[in-house]
Amino acid sequence: MVLKQYQIVLVNLDPTIGSEMKKTRPCIIISPDEINRHLQSVVIAPLTSTSKPYPTRVLVKHNKQKGWVVLDQIRTIDRRRVIKAFDSLTEKEINNVKAIIKETYVD
Repeated sequence: MVLKQYQIVLVNLDPTIGSEMKKTRPCIIISPDEINRHLQSVVIAPLTSTSKPYPTRVLVKHNKQKGWVVLDQIRTIDRRRVIKAFDSLTEKEINNVKAIIKETYVD
């Protein structure tokens, strides 16, 4: 399966520990395409359908529903956890994700 940056994928996140996001859920691929092509691991951020207005959450639409990309729960997974690939984020959503990643982890 070809995996691309900012693509929405269905991922089995279990088993988890403590406050890590659980179960099988849509996630956004954060890792760049170069990594996605050559490594067996992928960096993802999970999506949730309910969220408080945290500064590390980005509102997106997927499958005609609102959801939030949870950028405070970024993690690396083995690509075998990916069950199914969907569409990608819109350009506006990608720009919002990039801005929050930069603000949270870079600046």
